[in-house]
This record gives sequence, structure tokens and C-alpha cells, in this order.
Amino acid sequence: MDAHPFDLRLQILNEGFRTGGLPLRIERRGRRLGLRGRLPRRDGPGVRVQRLSLGLQADGTGLEAAVRQLHVICADLASGRFCWSQWLSSRHGPQRPHHHQQAGGHADGLTHALQRFQEAFASDPVRSRNPAGQRSTWAAAYWPYLRRLTMLSEQHPLSQALLVQTLESYQLASRSRQQCGTVLAALARQEGIPLPEDWSVRSGGYGLHRAGHRQLPTDQQIMAAWHRIPNPAWRWVLGVMATYGLRNHEVFFCDYSALHGGSVPVVRVLATSKTGERQAWPFLPEWVEHFALADVRRPPVTTDLEQVTLQQVGRRVMEQFRRYKVGFSPYDLRHAWAVRTIHLGLPDTVAARMMGHSVAIHTRTYHHWLTHRDQQQAVNTALARRHPVVSP
Repeated sequence: MDAHPFDLRLQILNEGFRTGGLPLRIERRGRRLGLRGRLPRRDGPGVRVQRLSLGLQADGTGLEAAVRQLHVICADLASGRFCWSQWLSSRHGPQRPHHHQQAGGHADGLTHALQRFQEAFASDPVRSRNPAGQRSTWAAAYWPYLRRLTMLSEQHPLSQALLVQTLESYQLASRSRQQCGTVLAALARQEGIPLPEDWSVRSGGYGLHRAGHRQLPTDQQIMAAWHRIPNPAWRWVLGVMATYGLRNHEVFFCDYSALHGGSVPVVRVLATSKTGERQAWPFLPEWVEHFALADVRRPPVTTDLEQVTLQQVGRRVMEQFRRYKVGFSPYDLRHAWAVRTIHLGLPDTVAARMMGHSVAIHTRTYHHWLTHRDQQQAVNTALARRHPVVSP
């Protein structure tokens, strides 16, 4: 294998490990491959960046073996089983722990399946239009569930039983369980693994059970929280999220030029965001002036997507909400915006487009409020058709 294609493949793999939150990278030193990253100290407690020799050739076969061993070691680190004595190099290469030798066939099959899955994800033509959003989605919405699948794989090969066990490890009716079900279903389709007939029932329910019954802040509570934040930049962040229903990270990837002047104060979410470019209208419109949104005061947050992910940018907002004791999460502002549009009668298709998700997700997430609105409209219509009662 020529040096340039091999190094490019190695770079792509390491980028996937980084965005997936793995602590190790594959390193080429001359004609040999090894691992480098944060590992337990050999001389006492704590961790530090260290190298681990694999004794593998820097070629295609060696790289595939290095990927397998990286996943095994990461699983050991996550479960607290890592031990240097099992991995110290010798003239015959690294010593594999006995329990991994027994489960090697299972691990190899799963590793290759996950490699195919990530390659298919990376080659998706729609996602690849937005590389930053693609990396963030893989790191936040795919890899955490695949990592747990890997950690549980010692007990089962990649099979329906392993997929069910992984799904059942998440709390019932939780957002994590729902997302896990979606990711594992996609993996099952790729590998031709049949799922239980009630898979969607087992993994679903977040929209109805959680978002539909969470205590969202009222408009008065949102305005009161805005006044309590002493930092004008983070006060502006709360105001723009409440007014436009933005995701945490989207605050830093928007065009706010329409807020200056006599045009309609529409915010344009840029294509670098999670779901691509879209436009959002203010609900409530008077909040544009009330929160002084035309005076754009974005906090000094790193937005270079070569250095950070969208998830990391969004986490800064969460940290500041906690710091200033806002009393609710940033995402509650987005939910409150959606509910506000329901009460004001904005069509669901339009609201979903402004929020950057599908109508199906919109309906599932806001089922409780949509159902109440539709029932109230039906009641109002029925009452309006009554024949008036004529007094004698």
C-alpha cells in the first residue's frame, strides 16, 4: 500500500475515533503501528498520554487488526478492566487477555460490522453536504449507543439477543432508549438481523411520556430568567433561543442581519448547523425588541469546527444556564417555542420546518399539546353549530 493512501485512511479512522469520544488513536511509527492516548499510569494512580506498542505492520492487514485492538482496549478502559500486564509488548507482539481470546470471533464480527456501519454513515450523500453536522451527529447520536453495544458484546455475538440486551439497558420511555432503538435498527438492517416485532414499541415513547408532560417555563418565567442573568452576552443568548426556538449550538451559526432595519426579523440558521439551512420567525415578535436582540452579543465561544464539534459548542450554553441558575434547560426554551406556536395556531408543517425537524418528529414530540389543541378546536366547532336557545 502506498504511503499516501494509507496515511489518509489512518487519518480518517482517527478522526472517527476522536468524534466518537474514544481516548485512543492509532499511530504509525516507521513501519509499525501502535496506539497513543490517555492510559492509566504504570507507576501509580492517575492517567496520562502514553504509547502502547502493538507489534503490527503498517499495512492494510495490520491496520484492521489495530482497529480491533483499539476497540477492545477502549472497552476495557470504560469498564475498568484494563491492565498493563495484559498488553505489554514482547518480541512476539502484544499479549492478549485470555477472556478476549475466547470472545475474539464475536469481537471481530462486531468490529467489521461497525466499520461498515460508520463507512455507510460517512458516505451518505445528504449528511456529507454538512461535514460538521455529520461529525456531531455521529459523536452525539450514534457512537454512544454503539459503544455500549461493544461493551456488552462479550456476552453475545452480534445478534438479535445482543441488540435487545443493549436496548433494555436504557431506561424505559427515555430519550436515550428511543435514540438507541433507532441506531440499532439501522445497524440491524445493514447486517440483515431480524428484530422483534415489537421493537418500535420497546424503543419508543419519549415524545408522549417525556416531552408531553415536562414542566416547561411560562413566558413570564422566561422573561424573569432573562432579567436575572448579569452577563449581557449570555442574556442575549437566552433571549434569542426563546424567541426563535433555536438549538443550543445554533445560536452561534445564524445570520441575524434581518434584525437590523425595517424588514421582517427572520433569523437564518446557517448550513453549518445540525440540520442545515432554514429560516425561523419570532414567536413572540415583540420579544425581538423586549430582549434587545438587534444588539447581537454572541459570547466568545470557539466555533471553528476543525477544533470543536457542534455538541461541544452547545454544551457551553448548558454550562452557562447552570452557572446563572436559570431554572430550566436551554432545550426547554425550544420546546416552549414549539408549544407557543401550537397555541397561536401556526400550522404544524410550518413550525416543524422552522425548527429543522420532520413533521413526524414534531407530532411525536408535541403529541400532548397538539392533541389538546385539536380536541379544543373540535369542541369549539361543535359548540358553534348549536341551535340557539330561544327564551320564552
